[in-house]
Amino acid sequence: MDIEEFYEADERRRRSEEIELGTDWHDGDGARYELSWVTDTGELYVMGEPDTPMSVDLFGDLYERPVPTSAVTVAVVGWIPDRARLEQVLDGWQAAMGGPNSISWLAERLRQQAVPRQAPG
Repeated sequence: MDIEEFYEADERRRRSEEIELGTDWHDGDGARYELSWVTDTGELYVMGEPDTPMSVDLFGDLYERPVPTSAVTVAVVGWIPDRARLEQVLDGWQAAMGGPNSISWLAERLRQQAVPRQAPG
């Protein structure tokens, strides 16, 4: 789903504090992801953007062209009920994020810690 669909599906997401857990996660193909946790829903999600097209302005300066909201995709990868559990589950994420295919570290960590994809019930 795109980022707007994500927020529209549950208004708590839009109002909630979010904890950012790095903006430089990568998969095996080199695609970049951001990882965040929504306090009010307990959702841990990854957000991916396509490679940003670069342009040159009239003065020769390089700049990123805007990416449409519909191109920013979101996937909920886990449900963690509170901040203490979040910190326990993702202990070591700062070091892991910098490695190659770091998103696989995240997937394995969520599996090892038995993190469900969604809230129980």
